[in-house]
Amino acid sequence: MMKEIYITDYNCVTPLGFDVESNWKALLEGKSGVALHKVIDNHEAFFVSKINSEKLDEEFNKLFDNQDFTRLEKMFLLSLKPLVERHHISDETAFILSTTKGNISLLKNKTDLPEGVFLSNLVQKIADFFGFKTKPIVVSNACVSGVMAIAVAKNMIQAEKYKDAFVVAGDEISEFVISGFNSFQAIGSEPCKPYDKNRNGINLGEATAAIYITSTPLENEKFKFKVLGDSAINDANHISGPSRTGDGLFASIKNAMTEAKISSEQIDFISAHGTATIYNDEMEAIAFNRMDLQNIPLNSLKAYYGHCLGASGLLESIISMESALNNTLITSKNFEETGISQPLNIIKENRSAEIKYILKTASGFGGCNAAIILQFEHL
Repeated sequence: MMKEIYITDYNCVTPLGFDVESNWKALLEGKSGVALHKVIDNHEAFFVSKINSEKLDEEFNKLFDNQDFTRLEKMFLLSLKPLVERHHISDETAFILSTTKGNISLLKNKTDLPEGVFLSNLVQKIADFFGFKTKPIVVSNACVSGVMAIAVAKNMIQAEKYKDAFVVAGDEISEFVISGFNSFQAIGSEPCKPYDKNRNGINLGEATAAIYITSTPLENEKFKFKVLGDSAINDANHISGPSRTGDGLFASIKNAMTEAKISSEQIDFISAHGTATIYNDEMEAIAFNRMDLQNIPLNSLKAYYGHCLGASGLLESIISMESALNNTLITSKNFEETGISQPLNIIKENRSAEIKYILKTASGFGGCNAAIILQFEHL
């Protein structure tokens, strides 16, 4: 029998707040981090969800003396610090970092290649700071990275490679990322509207998020979420476009639910990817309908946080767990009129609900798709 794996602690740093409590309060109030910001010199402002750098430095300086860190590294450290203080790091503790672009901003106006831009150096720097004893692991698989990092931790603990793990995920807004998405004509000209008839593209965002995951939760834990199942499938459709039939996402969900040994009607809530691009939202609707999940309450958090790339999956998993703890479904912000060909039960207002089984999905460039099933266990 496979070991049961639990998430027992988490934290996040976003434009809506530097801890989970402030983020949850902002979500309940319908606040969004998405606003016009000038990211690229000599270019008009974009709608993005961006952390205030002055507030970030102020918070960092309260807690850390060492200033030899990039802006993104400061975000990682702030996310991880509370968890590391509450849980012991042993010789059998894994450290996993999820990101798509890491310190890509270090390349700006540089002719040489800074060491910090290599993901292996980034993860080692964070690991060394906190005193992790095992070789750190990077998960970098486009926008499914945050969800996959949870799955990697779960599977490695079940394989008895480790006893527990700290997982952190993060990306920041950069000229490189904005330029890349702009070249695909994927960036929206207004705050994004996932699944809505009038959606016209994504808003990018930035955040870091962290979880502690273990096979041996302590008796005094405040909560436990069992990671029941996971799967990641690549549909190999296109470098930037998902399969129109949702094949990869459908297979990921099916595999995760098979491992979890639960049926579609048992799912209480879906935290979807919901980027507000024409093809992503349509593909998701098809995949969810193929799995007979069209009646399950669903939301996208992209209109609150933007698309945070490698952080999205982990951040949105944390918010979905917070929903279960607070018996509250959060509205899918900016959704007004259905703009997909198949029905979904998109949450239109905050409402009370008992949440036991959560499905979290993600999809990304290169045809990658991922899904995890989380079970809330009342203590």
